[in-house]
Amino acid sequence: MAREKQPLIKGRFTHRRTESDYMAALLDAVPLEDWRSVITATVAAAKAGDPSARAWLGQYLVGKPGTTAPTPLTVVVQQLSGRDPLVEKLAKPHIDRAEYPSLHAGDDFKDAVKALVAGEIRALEAQKSNTPETGANADGTRVSAEPPPS
Repeated sequence: MAREKQPLIKGRFTHRRTESDYMAALLDAVPLEDWRSVITATVAAAKAGDPSARAWLGQYLVGKPGTTAPTPLTVVVQQLSGRDPLVEKLAKPHIDRAEYPSLHAGDDFKDAVKALVAGEIRALEAQKSNTPETGANADGTRVSAEPPPS
Protein backbone atom coordinates (compact mmCIF):
# COMPACT_ATOMS: atom_id res chain seq x y z
CA MET A 1 0.00 0.00 0.00
CA ALA A 2 1.65 3.25 -1.14
CA ARG A 3 1.31 6.42 0.84
CA GLU A 4 -0.24 9.41 -0.86
CA LYS A 5 2.02 12.35 -1.39
CA GLN A 6 0.99 15.29 0.81
CA PRO A 7 0.39 18.53 -1.10
CA LEU A 8 2.53 21.50 -0.13
CA ILE A 9 0.97 24.34 1.78
CA LYS A 10 0.29 27.23 -0.55
CA GLY A 11 0.79 30.83 0.37
CA ARG A 12 3.52 33.06 1.68
CA PHE A 13 4.61 33.44 5.24
CA THR A 14 4.75 37.09 6.25
CA HIS A 15 6.85 36.58 9.37
CA ARG A 16 8.81 33.76 10.88
CA ARG A 17 9.44 33.89 14.61
CA THR A 18 13.06 33.42 15.55
CA GLU A 19 14.99 33.05 18.76
CA SER A 20 16.06 36.68 18.48
CA ASP A 21 12.40 37.79 18.49
CA TYR A 22 11.76 35.88 21.70
CA MET A 23 15.01 37.10 23.26
CA ALA A 24 14.10 40.71 22.40
CA ALA A 25 10.70 40.26 24.08
CA LEU A 26 12.37 38.76 27.16
CA LEU A 27 14.89 41.60 27.39
CA ASP A 28 12.10 44.15 27.09
CA ALA A 29 10.02 42.46 29.81
CA VAL A 30 12.80 41.98 32.38
CA PRO A 31 14.69 45.17 33.31
CA LEU A 32 18.31 44.83 34.38
CA GLU A 33 17.55 45.75 38.00
CA ASP A 34 14.91 42.98 38.24
CA TRP A 35 17.43 40.49 36.85
CA ARG A 36 20.03 41.68 39.39
CA SER A 37 17.59 41.04 42.23
CA VAL A 38 16.88 37.53 40.88
CA ILE A 39 20.60 36.77 40.80
CA THR A 40 21.16 38.24 44.27
CA ALA A 41 18.35 36.06 45.66
CA THR A 42 19.79 33.01 43.88
CA VAL A 43 23.26 33.64 45.33
CA ALA A 44 21.75 33.97 48.81
CA ALA A 45 19.80 30.73 48.33
CA ALA A 46 22.93 28.93 47.08
CA LYS A 47 24.90 30.13 50.12
CA ALA A 48 22.06 28.88 52.34
CA GLY A 49 22.45 25.41 50.83
CA ASP A 50 19.84 25.27 48.07
CA PRO A 51 21.19 22.64 45.63
CA SER A 52 19.13 23.84 42.66
CA ALA A 53 20.39 27.43 43.13
CA ARG A 54 23.98 26.15 43.28
CA ALA A 55 23.43 24.06 40.14
CA TRP A 56 21.90 26.98 38.24
CA LEU A 57 24.70 29.37 39.22
CA GLY A 58 27.33 26.76 38.47
CA GLN A 59 25.86 26.12 35.04
CA TYR A 60 26.02 29.81 34.11
CA LEU A 61 29.28 30.72 35.84
CA VAL A 62 31.39 27.63 35.16
CA GLY A 63 29.41 25.84 32.46
CA LYS A 64 28.86 22.19 31.85
CA PRO A 65 31.97 20.09 31.35
CA GLY A 66 32.78 19.83 27.66
CA THR A 67 34.67 16.57 27.90
CA THR A 68 34.40 13.35 29.79
CA ALA A 69 36.96 12.13 32.28
CA PRO A 70 39.75 9.98 30.83
CA THR A 71 39.66 6.26 31.42
CA PRO A 72 41.91 4.83 34.14
CA LEU A 73 44.02 3.09 31.48
CA THR A 74 44.62 6.42 29.71
CA VAL A 75 45.70 8.04 32.99
CA VAL A 76 48.15 5.23 33.76
CA VAL A 77 49.64 5.34 30.25
CA GLN A 78 50.07 9.12 30.47
CA GLN A 79 51.75 8.84 33.86
CA LEU A 80 54.12 6.12 32.68
CA SER A 81 55.03 7.98 29.48
CA GLY A 82 55.41 11.33 31.25
CA ARG A 83 52.89 13.03 28.92
CA ASP A 84 50.63 15.80 30.17
CA PRO A 85 47.72 16.55 27.82
CA LEU A 86 47.18 20.02 29.28
CA VAL A 87 50.81 20.99 28.70
CA GLU A 88 50.64 19.63 25.16
CA LYS A 89 47.44 21.53 24.39
CA LEU A 90 48.79 24.82 25.77
CA ALA A 91 52.16 24.43 24.01
CA LYS A 92 50.77 23.42 20.59
CA PRO A 93 50.08 26.97 19.25
CA HIS A 94 53.60 28.07 20.19
CA ILE A 95 55.19 24.98 18.68
CA ASP A 96 53.16 25.43 15.47
CA ARG A 97 54.23 29.07 15.24
CA ALA A 98 57.90 28.04 15.49
CA GLU A 99 57.60 25.07 13.11
CA TYR A 100 55.43 26.78 10.48
CA PRO A 101 56.26 30.49 10.49
CA SER A 102 54.76 31.06 7.03
CA LEU A 103 51.34 29.91 8.27
CA HIS A 104 51.48 32.39 11.15
CA ALA A 105 52.91 35.41 9.31
CA GLY A 106 49.67 37.41 9.77
CA ASP A 107 49.16 36.53 13.44
CA ASP A 108 50.56 39.83 14.70
CA PHE A 109 48.14 41.71 12.43
CA LYS A 110 45.23 39.55 13.60
CA ASP A 111 46.18 40.12 17.25
CA ALA A 112 46.35 43.88 16.67
CA VAL A 113 42.89 43.90 15.04
CA LYS A 114 41.46 41.81 17.89
CA ALA A 115 42.96 44.26 20.41
CA LEU A 116 41.39 47.21 18.57
CA VAL A 117 37.97 45.53 18.48
CA ALA A 118 38.22 44.61 22.17
CA GLY A 119 39.11 48.22 22.98
CA GLU A 120 36.11 49.51 21.04
CA ILE A 121 33.80 47.07 22.82
CA ARG A 122 35.15 48.16 26.22
CA ALA A 123 34.64 51.81 25.26
CA LEU A 124 31.06 51.11 24.17
CA GLU A 125 30.36 49.23 27.40
CA ALA A 126 31.80 52.11 29.44
CA GLN A 127 29.69 54.58 27.47
CA LYS A 128 26.61 52.38 27.90
CA SER A 129 27.15 52.13 31.66
CA ASN A 130 27.21 55.94 31.85
CA THR A 131 23.79 56.30 30.19
CA PRO A 132 20.50 55.75 32.05
CA GLU A 133 18.70 52.46 31.36
CA THR A 134 15.76 54.19 29.75
CA GLY A 135 17.50 54.07 26.38
CA ALA A 136 18.12 57.82 26.37
CA ASN A 137 21.26 59.82 26.95
CA ALA A 138 21.45 62.37 29.73
CA ASP A 139 20.56 65.14 27.24
CA GLY A 140 17.35 63.30 26.27
CA THR A 141 18.48 61.96 22.88
CA ARG A 142 17.83 58.31 22.13
CA VAL A 143 20.69 55.78 22.15
CA SER A 144 21.06 54.13 18.76
CA ALA A 145 23.34 51.44 17.36
CA GLU A 146 23.24 53.14 13.96
CA PRO A 147 25.96 55.66 13.07
CA PRO A 148 24.92 59.32 12.99
CA PRO A 149 23.96 60.65 9.53
CA SER A 150 26.76 62.35 7.62
